[in-house]
Amino acid sequence: MAQDSNEDSPTKLGGRLPIGNYSNSSGYSCSKDPRIHGNVGTKVDVVIDQPPDRHELFLLDDGEKKVEYEPETRVPNAAMFTFNKEDHTLGNLLRAKLVKSEHILFAGYQVPHPLFAVFKLRVQTDGEVTPKEAVVQACQELVKELQMLDQEFTKEWELKKIAGAGGDV
Repeated sequence: MAQDSNEDSPTKLGGRLPIGNYSNSSGYSCSKDPRIHGNVGTKVDVVIDQPPDRHELFLLDDGEKKVEYEPETRVPNAAMFTFNKEDHTLGNLLRAKLVKSEHILFAGYQVPHPLFAVFKLRVQTDGEVTPKEAVVQACQELVKELQMLDQEFTKEWELKKIAGAGGDV
């Protein structure tokens, strides 16, 4: 038996229910959800006069530390590091370097909110080294690797300029 098309009854489309997006003059952003016969919405009152200057995204404020260290009390040989004014770039580099170390049992990071340049790095070691020593060593190794990359890039760039100058004559 065929069911009559009715606005009140939801129609399945590929396993999903159709949801219409609406906004009204009261500042609410709503979705009309036919499963509950009403609007589902959140108040949107965010007003940003000026976006922050680009330098504010990486310069530390007065009294703000670049890295904060907090030992984990629930797990032995573990600590949580909070890196301020940094993002996925450094977080993923450090995590990748740490997991290659033989003394690291766990290394992972998270960015609590994408609008804030902060990430948390959790490190657990086997006890041979402390988490703080492991992170400092990983940072030192990354700096050395990046210096070597800079030297190699500069060398190749200079060779390309020399080869390009010889062909123009």
